[in-house]
Amino acid sequence: MRVLFLSASVGVGHSSAANAVRAALDEIAPGTQTLLVDSYRYAALVVSRVVSSGYLQMVKTIPQMYRFLYHRAERATEVGPFRTWAHQFTASNLRVLIENERPDIVVCTHAFPCGAMAEYAAAYPDAPPVLGIVTDFAVHGFWVHDNIDAYAVATESIRQELIHRGILPSRIVACGIPVHPRFAQRSEARGETRARLGLPREGPVVLLMGGGLGIGPFERMLRAVDELNRPAAVVAIAGQNGRAQRGALAAAERLGRTVRVLGFVDNVYEYMHACDVLVTKPGGLTVAEALVAGIPMILCRPLPGQEERNSRVLVEAGCAVRVRSLRELPAALDTVLSEPERRARMVQAAAGLGRPEAAREIGALIARLASEKRAVA
Repeated sequence: MRVLFLSASVGVGHSSAANAVRAALDEIAPGTQTLLVDSYRYAALVVSRVVSSGYLQMVKTIPQMYRFLYHRAERATEVGPFRTWAHQFTASNLRVLIENERPDIVVCTHAFPCGAMAEYAAAYPDAPPVLGIVTDFAVHGFWVHDNIDAYAVATESIRQELIHRGILPSRIVACGIPVHPRFAQRSEARGETRARLGLPREGPVVLLMGGGLGIGPFERMLRAVDELNRPAAVVAIAGQNGRAQRGALAAAERLGRTVRVLGFVDNVYEYMHACDVLVTKPGGLTVAEALVAGIPMILCRPLPGQEERNSRVLVEAGCAVRVRSLRELPAALDTVLSEPERRARMVQAAAGLGRPEAAREIGALIARLASEKRAVA
């Protein structure tokens, strides 16, 4: 079986979801050949720059504008000419890749390649089946195309929303957001994990994250945590954001508590297992990983659009608390850390929403769709 994964270079989560499914395929379908490609490499240069770099600049500098555009696009009843052109242009560029790789199935972990593959399927009769994996706890209209063979979504409510938008029920599987199985696996006691990571064996430890791109006011977050009126160590993971890491290191030197500041790490699951509470923006993959790891969340500074929707779902489920400003963070941390029963309820709620088997279920779906394609051929 040959599987082509199409992601998009907007954050790290879309590639993380693809890699989680690739790991699952290695177990359930040994010998499967997989390839992960950034779909923006095949888009027009203007599309890559506007959508990728422009998105990040907009959400950081003028989030109100991005929020307006996000909801405006959601309400639009017709496909915009620019978006149609971008998808068609990308589809034509993908033709050589798909002819060379001959995938049995294409898996999209971002709405942009999903739209491009919808145009590809319309243009080329020999198109492989396409699976879209929605990596948030809400689905935007840009995902919705009537010629995508299947969708994997986080919850039954998203499945119902896609049905309402005209997607056949048989094409939608509510299996969760795929995360690596290591987030569910605890091979040792928490104290042992902490010791191996160089963290205090005893006492609360707070984990600060801003996703793979390290988006977040780490310096202000650290100062807010320092106002907590109880002993607590802190781990801040700044991801690929070197500027944020340097700022956090400078702030940590002025704090009166143990602080570890890290850049991008490939063992986030160990830090989630070692810590008592996660303070983060609610990116889809980060919170899906936290749900499976069973760590209570305090959500702050969600990006407009999908992260705001993620925040509402998590808070309503009871596995997260949202603070409207960093001034509220010390009190929220004190509540979560000082009330074991509340923390236990949050962990239980996380277990109800997290889906540790999502990657394996999606892997099985991929194998079935590919098998059906070969049977027809």
